[in-house]
Amino acid sequence: MAMHRHDKATVQSAAAAINRRQATAALLATAAAPFAAVAQDAAAPAASAASTATPATTLWPGDDWAESTPEAQGMDSAALAKLIDFGAAQGMDSLLVTRHGSLVAEAFYAPYRAGLKHAVNSTTKGVVATLTGMAIQDGLIASRDAPVLDFFEGRKVANADASKKAMTLGHLLDMTSGLSWVEPLSDAVPETMLQLGRSRDWQGFVLDRPMAQAPGAGFNYNSGNTHLLSAIVAQKTGGSTLAYAQKRLFGPLGITDVRWRKDPQGLEVGGWGLYLHPRDMARIGYLYLRKGQWNGRQLLPAAWVEQVFNPVVDMGFGSAAPAFKYANGWWSIPSKRAYFTAGFNRQLIVVLPDIDVVVAVTGRRHYPLPLFIDHITAAVRSREPLPADATAQDQLAARIRDAGVEKPSATPITTPELAATISRKPWLLERNGMGIQRLVLDLTPANPRYEVTFDSSRPELPREPVAGPLGLDGKYRTAPQGPALIAIKGHWLDAQSFQLISRSVADGEVTVVTLKFEDGGKAVNVGLENNWGFRGQVRGRVAE
Repeated sequence: MAMHRHDKATVQSAAAAINRRQATAALLATAAAPFAAVAQDAAAPAASAASTATPATTLWPGDDWAESTPEAQGMDSAALAKLIDFGAAQGMDSLLVTRHGSLVAEAFYAPYRAGLKHAVNSTTKGVVATLTGMAIQDGLIASRDAPVLDFFEGRKVANADASKKAMTLGHLLDMTSGLSWVEPLSDAVPETMLQLGRSRDWQGFVLDRPMAQAPGAGFNYNSGNTHLLSAIVAQKTGGSTLAYAQKRLFGPLGITDVRWRKDPQGLEVGGWGLYLHPRDMARIGYLYLRKGQWNGRQLLPAAWVEQVFNPVVDMGFGSAAPAFKYANGWWSIPSKRAYFTAGFNRQLIVVLPDIDVVVAVTGRRHYPLPLFIDHITAAVRSREPLPADATAQDQLAARIRDAGVEKPSATPITTPELAATISRKPWLLERNGMGIQRLVLDLTPANPRYEVTFDSSRPELPREPVAGPLGLDGKYRTAPQGPALIAIKGHWLDAQSFQLISRSVADGEVTVVTLKFEDGGKAVNVGLENNWGFRGQVRGRVAE
């Protein structure tokens, strides 16, 4: 769930086939929404040797990161200001840059803000893989070469042929298990991932898959692989992947506030589902930058990190792009010496060991990763401190402040008479892909609000109505909805059409609902779309 081409213009009905982004959304969206890979650039030269190695004295984040001017760490504030602008243009929610263990730039793009955990989606895979390496170091798991089926001896596993019996933890970690699995890193429908989401026993579902090829024969992206790893880590460490993470990873790194979704059996999801603060994402990257060490302790074997930094599994993105490789749950672009976890809609932990940089990113859409890496490396100018540059530092500070200030939408037109007619009336919608059953709007300027009721037969959607304020002045209004923070605004497109824009802020989801009222305000035609791939049209009428 990490890299995709932009969606084709396709209007989907509830019954129509869905694309990969839509299917991914169905699995990521638990109470997230109130209404519920880009072609790669040509390879750029690797970072220059002048851009450096680890400093003689290593800084370790304590309760928080040490902060520094970029120039004191050999970075250019003006170039970082351009990086902040790149983030704004590419739909980032947050962008954090560290060098030599110091925080040199941090931006939060409104309405996302500091203090909110963010869904990291498939970056979860890199965390589960890290825990697997720690369990091996602790002697709880023998090695990467341990056969997978040995951990499930109490289960009757279907299709347990010689090939499946040869499948090892290393194959799960490198996405080379050989299991038959359709979850392509493209817009094609991830058929098997959808089937997993509908299963009542996720471990059994993955284990029972037939083999499509011999283990180790080639890369095939498979969220089921890391779900098995989560099951194995939980089994060998006392029953909870999260508890082991708190003991061996989160606790030692100073990560205290996390959220992690569970499967129907109560196991932490191995392929996605983790929520982290951006500064804590950077701590995980810093552990890898320091080759598994943390403040005098070897938390993760150095050899484990070296496997990440020297990957051999080709991800198969084609000769026209920089080669992407995979190892131990991490992606890489070896030509750029860039190593990263990658989550759907660009949730990234980026480690650049040659220039001693860690970057953490959350966001709402995809963009070319090689181009992003180039923007980062362009800001590194020296292995030594640069002269102070007050002008450039002021420019960077202004860009960061600007990112945190919401930009209002275009000034709405004068409120039409129809607003009073349709306000506070319950609209019943036909069955639709986003699960909206009932919608009530109050579009009178005194107290604009919304209330949405969802399809109760869909367990991933809220059970109770979701309600809150909405902005009619071009700015979002926010309200907590369970673990989510929902931001809503709306405006009249014309005298008959109203558009709602909704964001589940910490999930990176943006939903646009366009309502065209008809028959004097007795009927409505609703257009639905969001950045997770939903597209559709549905009719509705005022409840009698």
